Amino acid sequence: MAKAKNSEMTLERTLWETAESMRAKGNQEASEYKHVVLGLVFLKYVSDKFSERRSELQRELIEDGIDGEQLYSFLEDRDEYSGHNVFWIPDGARWEQLQAKAKLPGIGQAIDEAMRLIERENPTLTGVLPRNYGREDLKDEMLGELIDLIGSIGFGADADHGADDILGRVYEYFLGMFAGSEKGKDGGEFYTPRSVVNLLVEMLQPFSGRVYDPCCGSGGMFVQSARFVEAHGGSRDALSIYGQEKAASTWRLAKMNLALRGIEADLGPRDAETFTEDQHPDLRADFIIANPPFNLKGYWSAVLEDDPRWTYGTPNDSNANYAWIQHFLYHLAPSGAAGFVMANGALSSKTKTDGTIRQALVDADLVDCIVALPDKLFFNTGIPACLWFLSKNRHGNGHRDRHGEVLFIDARNMGEMITRAQRQLTEVDIDRIAGTYNTWRSRDAHESYEDVAGFSKAATLEDIRDNDFILTPGRYVGLDQTEDPDAEPTEQKIKRLTAELLAELDRGRELETQIRAMFGGKR
Repeated sequence: MAKAKNSEMTLERTLWETAESMRAKGNQEASEYKHVVLGLVFLKYVSDKFSERRSELQRELIEDGIDGEQLYSFLEDRDEYSGHNVFWIPDGARWEQLQAKAKLPGIGQAIDEAMRLIERENPTLTGVLPRNYGREDLKDEMLGELIDLIGSIGFGADADHGADDILGRVYEYFLGMFAGSEKGKDGGEFYTPRSVVNLLVEMLQPFSGRVYDPCCGSGGMFVQSARFVEAHGGSRDALSIYGQEKAASTWRLAKMNLALRGIEADLGPRDAETFTEDQHPDLRADFIIANPPFNLKGYWSAVLEDDPRWTYGTPNDSNANYAWIQHFLYHLAPSGAAGFVMANGALSSKTKTDGTIRQALVDADLVDCIVALPDKLFFNTGIPACLWFLSKNRHGNGHRDRHGEVLFIDARNMGEMITRAQRQLTEVDIDRIAGTYNTWRSRDAHESYEDVAGFSKAATLEDIRDNDFILTPGRYVGLDQTEDPDAEPTEQKIKRLTAELLAELDRGRELETQIRAMFGGKR
């Protein structure tokens, strides 16, 4: 199994490196190039599924003694495909037809036409597929090479892995790599690092019910939720998926990402801003999993002044953190639970109404758990972040009564550096954090839970009031008395500190570039 996994990683990495070399030759920005590549990956996927169904149908018809014109008629009957949840790919839009034109002039226009035909014949894809391959800055030579590259993604040798699995893995791998390649403050905003998504899902445990992400990006929370259910022997059909995304290009990425996985989702009829165009106003979700933009400014509108979502106070009009939190609560079912990422500032801010809303949430006994995360986990920001878990009906929402308690976990020292500037949580880290939370809230296993100095603390509401309703985990978990500051070998410490210094220098240069850009590139 390990050998097979390594082989797949090699395939994904090889495809990425080849695609990146083409990007360099074509002088494309990663933020634009990702739509070029991911659109073609999707086109290959739907075409492969169509060909697979066509071959299966042809075999069945021949076995039934059907041939000639009647055979052809059945093979071109769209109901034979839509009835098996396969997109109908019209003549002229099939992958092998594009592959035959890959090295000919006008391939960009041919791809655009294929996308148009597929959208026209499949209403659920209307407005989803990218259709700007014929633009001048995309060279025919590069597109031809990309088609050859993506055309090489086929069925895996391992019978356990169908084409959709490999294509889905490639799509996800590319999403993550593009997120790491994009520059600027909005770079990678469409993507939450996989280890953070895994941690959220392992803690929240969405086995069944309505799952909602009102700022869903490329849909990673939904993909991992479906994986979680299947990994525990359940059916993804037990989940009903709802989402919303304000960026049109990201909304399309999410639609394609979920279609690749065969995950049905209601992402609304189009891209839309969550606060002013709530596309699921009547939804009450069993689980909310989200990573909203950190410290979002400029979101406020006069129409939000008396909004029914502001149960715990009108949010700060210059920072959306507590607007997001109250939006989540408004859409939670009476026994629902939410897990989401927040900038650390939300734990202690007293700007405008932030402090009073946070106090109201604590007094209402809605805060279940707070996790402080290590730095350098996110692609687009170095702002320290944390996870919040809110729960309604904490008297017994499938777990023990946690009324009057909040679990604090300090995970700032966890994770491993995977590049000089990027960290990820390991499986061991995720197991320890999620295991601590699920043991603490479990009816059966709670007796085995113990506070661990420097890591976890089950605090009372009185403890939180004594700390002026500040929710920073470090205030509660105390210091790890077992940690010897001199235990790390000198050579290893120098290596670690050097890597951290270099990463900070890199980040400093990136920030300088952004600041210069803000001032019009003046020196």
